[in-house]
Amino acid sequence: MSKVTIKDILKKFNLELISGEEGIDRPVTTSDLSRPGLEMAGFFDYYPQERIQLLGMTELTFLEKLNDEDRKNRLQRLCTDITPGIIITRGLEVPEELIEASERESVPVMRTKLTTTRMVSHLTNYLELQLAPTVAVHGVLVDVYGVGVLITGQSGVGKSETALELVKRGHRLVADDCVEIRQEDQDTLVGNSPALIEHLLEIRGLGIINVMTLFGAGAVRSYKRITMCVNLETWDKNKQYDRLGLDEEKMKIFDVEIPKYTIPVRPGRNLAVIIEVAAMNYRLKRMGVNTAQEFTTRLEETIRDRDDD
Repeated sequence: MSKVTIKDILKKFNLELISGEEGIDRPVTTSDLSRPGLEMAGFFDYYPQERIQLLGMTELTFLEKLNDEDRKNRLQRLCTDITPGIIITRGLEVPEELIEASERESVPVMRTKLTTTRMVSHLTNYLELQLAPTVAVHGVLVDVYGVGVLITGQSGVGKSETALELVKRGHRLVADDCVEIRQEDQDTLVGNSPALIEHLLEIRGLGIINVMTLFGAGAVRSYKRITMCVNLETWDKNKQYDRLGLDEEKMKIFDVEIPKYTIPVRPGRNLAVIIEVAAMNYRLKRMGVNTAQEFTTRLEETIRDRDDD
């Protein structure tokens, strides 16, 4: 899980730091946010203190109607030793009691001119992206006809050479050797390259090449949703490979399953063309055209007709 601190949020959203500067290195561990309305009314039984707290027009107007003692008590209870930070929206005035409590507990209090709803939307999207579960996979990620194809296989099987051929045929490289994959939403996997090797491709016997420099900016992209996996393996004459495409294998990454195709590698096979066809066939299936199923149905009808004769 990526580490996000209040300092990152201050920089990302250009927030004004009002108080609690000592706590700007506090980590943010959840993308959930809290608008402490019930807490302002004195109900702290289920106070989600690990979340960033947002105070807008409603909360601050309610606070103004409280007597001095209640207002001070509730703002003190709002600032705990694990509260990442408090954001005041709409550029509203920050209560003195909140500044005092935040300085005492080193809870950063920040201010933005955005409305509460818009700030919640922007901040939630940012945190979900940064805190999404991430894993590194050995392989190559290529954008083929708009389909994110993750190419896996043992070292030396020809993944990078296949990716190079795909780039030459007009497709785009996302990552070579190491693909960082994060889960966005419940069914979305997005892959990108580590910054150190971005746009680079390693070809044995040739060395490391810069794809963007050789083929132009249109030959690369920074990230891509992964929708299928092609696993390359050395041809095994004793193994039965799928010849119809009816039994679809799956690859599971986090909670997401994507189609997986095992392609045997041997001299004379054009892997780049095979992967292109696999990507186009995947798109056809998404549109409801399943060639393997149609062939099976046609075959069954032919057999049935012969039996009737």
